[in-house]
Formats: sequence, structure tokens, C-alpha cells
Amino acid sequence: MTLKKKKYYAVVKGRKTGIYENWEGPDGARAQVISFPGAVYKGHHTRAEAEEWIAQNKEGYAAVPKEKKTVNSRAVSDADDSGKVIVYTDGGCSGNPGPGGYGAVILKDGKREELSGGFRRTTNNRMELLACIFALERLKGDIPVRLYSDSSYVVNGITKGWAKKWQKNGWFRTGSEKAENVDLWSRLLDLCDRFAVEFVWVKGHAGTPENERCDRLAVAAAAKSGLPADEAYEQGRTKEF
Repeated sequence: MTLKKKKYYAVVKGRKTGIYENWEGPDGARAQVISFPGAVYKGHHTRAEAEEWIAQNKEGYAAVPKEKKTVNSRAVSDADDSGKVIVYTDGGCSGNPGPGGYGAVILKDGKREELSGGFRRTTNNRMELLACIFALERLKGDIPVRLYSDSSYVVNGITKGWAKKWQKNGWFRTGSEKAENVDLWSRLLDLCDRFAVEFVWVKGHAGTPENERCDRLAVAAAAKSGLPADEAYEQGRTKEF
């Protein structure tokens, strides 16, 4: 994963609209959008891009119904006005396989929690899955969850029913081909049975601040020394159940 720092945050719907040069802090963009119902914003490399985006989207987004909300490089709402816990996740590794890390941001009742960790040798897909698993394992109760991930592997595996099909078939993708990362898919499916989880794909490195925060957490975690072993991967048990 390559970090692409955004310098300008355009807010078209929030506590105070405008262009912000900082994400954190009392006068930053985050304070204007976190837990604000239907918040709409995006990060940009230049002020000119931010101004153009505001001009193009300010009126249009105000009229977009929630069920038609775009979840891509344009904007994502972090608001939990629907009663859902909002979760962002990301994961990756250097080399694939190689040192890897995961990051997650949990937004609930106006509060924020960040999670991260890493392993000395693993894969991108395993880190994407573990980011979701560790985030969901932190939750309690039966509150519905909306989880944003930039991993098509994870999101499609759940929303298109692939993982459940593999599980039903004894963890075979085809008649002779075993599914990968069975140990993690099994854990994730169990969590999805426990919680009502809505998985949503969001484009990575496209100006969604919390997605980028997860990326930074994952990269930093993977770069640490003395990382533990991803034992299932190193021992070749990722296809076993």
C-alpha cells in the first residue's frame, strides 16, 4: 500500500462546510463530519481540485437519498444516524507474502476506536480479512454494523455469497480446488452470524479519510520490528478447517 497524503478536505455537508487543510483538530475537517447525519466530504491534492469538487457536488449530494448514496471515490458518510456502528478496515503487506499489517476504525455513538497490528510474514488478503475480524470482535450487543472495505476479495466473498458456498462445499471452491484462508473466512462468517453486518466496498486511496487512516495504521503496523508469526499461514494451515 502506498500512502497518498491529501492536503485539502472539502466538506459539502457537515457542521461547517468549506475547505480544510487539516483532518484532525478542533478546526479540522473531521470535527465537521464525524457523527454528522449524512456528512459528505472528500480529500484532494490541491485547493483548486477541492473548490471544483464543491462546486460540482454541493447541490447534487444534498438531494441524493440515503439508499442511493455513492460509495466510491466521491464521498462516504461516516454518520451513524441510521443506528449502525460504522467500521472502516484495511490491510496489506510488503511483498505479498511479506511483513503485513491491518488497521480499523470503529465509530459508535460519537466515539472512535482505532485498532492495528501486524505479522512478520503473511498476505494482503489475510490482512484484509483480519482487519474485519478484529474490528467485529470488539463489538458487543446486537447493533447493526456497516463495514467499509476497499478489498473486493472480502466484500464480494460476503455479499455475493462466495464464502458461504465454499463453507457449504466443505471449503472447496470447485470440485478439486480448496478455498484459501479458510481459517479466517470461518471466523468472519461466524461474526456475520452474530452481527447484522452490511459490507460496502469503497475505493482505496481515493480521498475517503477514514479509509486512508486505516491504510496508515496498517502500513505503520507492518513496519514494526519483532512482529509475531501468522502461525496458520506459516504452518500451511490456511486451507484446512
